[in-house]
Amino acid sequence: MIITKDPDAKLDYGFDWTDWLTSGEVISTSDWIIASGLTEISDSHSNTVTSVWVSGGTINTDYVITNHITTSMGREDDRSHTIKVRNR
Repeated sequence: MIITKDPDAKLDYGFDWTDWLTSGEVISTSDWIIASGLTEISDSHSNTVTSVWVSGGTINTDYVITNHITTSMGREDDRSHTIKVRNR
């Protein structure tokens, strides 16, 4: 997913993993890999949804943030957002 963000914005991004998880499976851990130039403010997760608050970035620069999860069944996967920092 591609997202446009103002360099002064502090916003939350995330993923709903519900459709990927099997019956009874939940997210055990969620880690975020944040590209250099962006700042992670905080992150959280529920049984099915992950989120991260991000600030910063340089105008006209694109960044990738990646969410890596491990589930109660030991499965692991990644999903990424591309964040385009632009004046809005």
